[in-house]
Amino acid sequence: MVPIDPDSYEPLYRQVAGDLRQRITSGALPPGQRLRAEPDLAHEYGVGIDALRDALAVLRSEGLVRTVSREGSYVREQVEPVVLRVEGPARIRVRLPTLAERKRLRLAEGMPVLVVDDGETRVLAGYETEIEIP
Repeated sequence: MVPIDPDSYEPLYRQVAGDLRQRITSGALPPGQRLRAEPDLAHEYGVGIDALRDALAVLRSEGLVRTVSREGSYVREQVEPVVLRVEGPARIRVRLPTLAERKRLRLAEGMPVLVVDDGETRVLAGYETEIEIP
């Protein structure tokens, strides 16, 4: 069992997310690898299934894992961010994508997009976009 401190002030799901994050960033869980089934991971960490699912939701929001319905969760390939240089007046906002945008950008549910309007409106995957303002 992976050491999780039940007496910590840090919620259990955040502890699980932190351990999985460390395993992903260190390469112990390489890109493309399927994570163990949720019940198995919950047992490994000694937490309930809800805490495990909350941990996976955190990692999905960080772009570290993707979850495929009825298949499981996989470690995402890490991408170099696309650097978008924005000059002049611009509006940038973050929101959740529409279904069509999710499909076009191949985003998992809950992953945000950046909407950049600087005379032209662009919708970009938030986890792979870096905005540069001179």
